[in-house]
Amino acid sequence: MTTAHPLLAALAAELPPDRLTTDPAGTARYAADRSGFQPAGAPLAVAHPASADETAAVLRHAYALRVPVVPRGAGTGLSGGAVAGPDSLVLDLSRMNRVLRLSPEDQLAVVEPGVVTADLDRAAAAHGLRYAPDPASAAISTIGGNIATNAGGLRCAKYGVTREAVLGLEAVLADGTRLRTGRATVKGVTGYDLTALLTGSEGTLAVITAATVRLRPVPAETGTLAAFFDTFADAAAAATALTAAGVEPALAELLDGSVLAALDAHQGGGLRERGGALLIVQCDGTGAGADTARAARLLAGHGAARVETAGDAAGAEALLAARRLALPALERTGRPLIEDVAVPRSRLAAAVREIERISAAHGVPVHTLAHAADGNLHPILVTDPDLPEIPERVWRAADEIFTAALRLGGTLTGEHGVGLLKRRWLARELGPENLALQRRVKDAFDPRHLLNPGKAL
Repeated sequence: MTTAHPLLAALAAELPPDRLTTDPAGTARYAADRSGFQPAGAPLAVAHPASADETAAVLRHAYALRVPVVPRGAGTGLSGGAVAGPDSLVLDLSRMNRVLRLSPEDQLAVVEPGVVTADLDRAAAAHGLRYAPDPASAAISTIGGNIATNAGGLRCAKYGVTREAVLGLEAVLADGTRLRTGRATVKGVTGYDLTALLTGSEGTLAVITAATVRLRPVPAETGTLAAFFDTFADAAAAATALTAAGVEPALAELLDGSVLAALDAHQGGGLRERGGALLIVQCDGTGAGADTARAARLLAGHGAARVETAGDAAGAEALLAARRLALPALERTGRPLIEDVAVPRSRLAAAVREIERISAAHGVPVHTLAHAADGNLHPILVTDPDLPEIPERVWRAADEIFTAALRLGGTLTGEHGVGLLKRRWLARELGPENLALQRRVKDAFDPRHLLNPGKAL
């Protein structure tokens, strides 16, 4: 395709000049996301709509001319969901970044898709509220991308994933049709739940242009502790013991010894010398201090070599900052293939042992993080960044990790989505009937299969 493509002429007539990027140097940086997948070339163009009307106009023209469209937020996705090939149009929604409404009385906000997650949280904090979903990338990821992938995060065990915070959506279908779903009320069961369907659809069914999201009061009290263990499996078993004992932490983040070593190299400190695994637990709400003390006693009784309670908010934030820096620290060591399996919480330790066995069997280093309180593991396989492709032995190790997760009653992806990375394994989890039905849903929303083709299904 060249600059003479009719879509470029149509969009140039429809959009202000700063809303369209067509030069290869400019479009190339929109071709990939954080997954590391690289397409064969730069996309045809990048549209930067600043409103829902402009978004609808872009999609209407692309639909008429049968040009594939790849919606994109901040490009922080880890499954290849925003990778754009050379014949596609990227729809960059980052300029739609306004908080349209924030209602303390109704405890909700209406936001555009380009609002950065942490910025919404800060805006809510001015009213004594917060946006509970807390992906590790909150400082850079956007609400639209979080909704498209049904993002999880650190506080999911208590507050749920993004879907639990989304009340309603405004979206545009592939042909430019505007759509409203959901509500602004706490309750509502009219019709099929299209809001929940679009949440997690990875840009394959519609493009989100606004979202009504639930806010929650900032907890009155918070307590945070760090528990160090000799082995990762011991730490995983202790995390499961917390749940079995009825402790409901807001977060329980687990890091293995190799991740601790990478963090030490990245930011200094002596995390690795204090243990072979770290479990960070935070309790919140009324009685959080007592809950944290109980959690400390339980962990000490389940093999923790040392338990340290954060003395103040700064100490707690330092622990959480270390967790958020884990992926950047590993990215400094090579090209990460970031997995995202989840298992029943009672099978967490078994999953950890399987990952360790698979790593040893294939000679592939695996660095593992986990949202331990909800059984979501991130085994990260780091490869040589100078290699043109991920080695086959790494894919074999990944395949065995996915197989093990399914065998333990789990899932291929807990929060990152399928994207490009996991399409080859999708049918194994869904089964033929489920997959066929989902493809019929895709046909109903996007009969020409132009929205994010090749992703998810």
